[in-house]
Amino acid sequence: MERAVPSSGNEEIDLYLRTYYSLLRSSREVKIKTLIEAHKRMNSALHVKADEPEPDMAAMTYALLRMPNCLHKVRLVIMGQTEYVYQQHGYPDVESWQQVSAPGRRRRSFFDGQDTLAVYIASQSDIDDIIPILTAYQIESRKLRQIFNQAGAMKLLKSFKKGKNGRLSAKQWQKLSEETQISQEDLERLGQIWGDQAIDRLIDLATEKHEFGIRMLAGSLADYKRATRQWWVNVEERVPDISFQERPVYFISSNTHSLTNILSGFALQQEDKLHTFLHNSNSPDLQQEYKDILERNVPSNRENFLYYALKKLEAENPELITQRRNHERNLGIHRIPSGHAFDIEVQIINLHKLKPNHLDPRLRIQGIEKLIRSNALIINIDYPLGMAAYQVLTEIARNIAEVRGIYIMGKAATLNGRIGDVMIPNVVHDEHSMNTYFFRNCFSADDIAPYLVYGTVMDNQKAITVPGTFLQNEGYMSLFYREGYTDMEMEAGPYLSGIYEMVRPKRHPSNEIVNLTSATFPVGVLHYASDTPFSKGKNLGSQNLSYFGMDPTYATMVAITRAIFTTELEKL
Repeated sequence: MERAVPSSGNEEIDLYLRTYYSLLRSSREVKIKTLIEAHKRMNSALHVKADEPEPDMAAMTYALLRMPNCLHKVRLVIMGQTEYVYQQHGYPDVESWQQVSAPGRRRRSFFDGQDTLAVYIASQSDIDDIIPILTAYQIESRKLRQIFNQAGAMKLLKSFKKGKNGRLSAKQWQKLSEETQISQEDLERLGQIWGDQAIDRLIDLATEKHEFGIRMLAGSLADYKRATRQWWVNVEERVPDISFQERPVYFISSNTHSLTNILSGFALQQEDKLHTFLHNSNSPDLQQEYKDILERNVPSNRENFLYYALKKLEAENPELITQRRNHERNLGIHRIPSGHAFDIEVQIINLHKLKPNHLDPRLRIQGIEKLIRSNALIINIDYPLGMAAYQVLTEIARNIAEVRGIYIMGKAATLNGRIGDVMIPNVVHDEHSMNTYFFRNCFSADDIAPYLVYGTVMDNQKAITVPGTFLQNEGYMSLFYREGYTDMEMEAGPYLSGIYEMVRPKRHPSNEIVNLTSATFPVGVLHYASDTPFSKGKNLGSQNLSYFGMDPTYATMVAITRAIFTTELEKL
């Protein structure tokens, strides 16, 4: 079979990767500034203005959303896999530091309150994510320092600081935009991220140099495997009454909210509270959307909207979270956070304990009451980053009795669609193993379309698994686009490498065409578009999907859950 795998056009990316991996072999910290030139030469599609004097606010916003809010105080970032690794390298009490988090990344991180940030990593993909983010932030903060340190901009910031509230009005943002020649929309986006700290953070950017050092504490494959083993042992210890070696399993990689929402029915039971909350909220858009849904003036799904509103209500009423968790446990849904290792939450769901009348209406298929006879489990993990997918799946596979299906739901960039579309690949080229995987995707467009309101479903697609979000440029993407690859993401390839080892008696190969159509269990991969990189910087760092971003999430999760129920009912 002829195989066209573009390999030219990514030399700059390869050089960048080689540069920082060679530097990280050092036993001492490495300065991020040594990577700036290699970062610029890469011409990242996510950092299109890296080598221009004009600030790239989309790249800056993307970086801010994916690192903890203490980033402006950090001078050293240390990376390790487990608490034991930190102890062995002179950080005995790292978990006593302040735990911090980022809106756009799930990583267990701890800040010492001074200038050091400790980050737990699950695989080399975390390195490929963290280093470009820090480099982009350093590049853009230098540009912003030059702009905001000008007399006119500094005078405005100091005058704004005299006010009682750290938040700026639209008129103040407009004045600052006129003075700095940065768009008001971009500046207000910074204000949304920083909230009441906006003025102080802008003054800090103007007056302080932001120079990072980074140190890798351990980086062998054995270190990652030990961390993954520790992660799974924590799961087994948290649910001692479940014997994974005796129960068939349906594996899902998705998120921590969509599956539990459609299985538990908790949000639907809270509709009266949610109705009152929406009525009293300060969001006329949400109020109108809910009114239009009830009056059937718009095609939006009522259940999806209630799931979205529940998250907003819980933010103001934390006691509701406890009620929801108790409700879930009564239905055999266990949430297991990670402990002393990387941050991937696990949900264990007993199918026989689910209540048909609690299920999302879209799941109430014929014969659903027979699930009470099932002994199968669903293991849902909060989808990992890149190669961590391979580590996690192979670890789980070694410790369970039987796999009855593997279903992957994740975000992707689309080269030919729009944000909110759903792509269903049956070919995946994996940049980690350099394999091209052919597999029988158990989903078609007909399985998703009935539940997708705003987007389009495209099946029979070709996906490429990239090493990192910043590690792409237009030439790299164009080469794959010419070969028909339109779906760019980070997990499908590593998962398929893991599936290969579950159905073949050897380790996955490298740089081959791999046929997985003979897998003995269903394999489903669904990607919803969150980025359109050919639009020059338009990504989830520069805009917010808000409520409408839930449409493809729930459309795909409903399809996955219906597929699991159908398979299990056939087994019964």
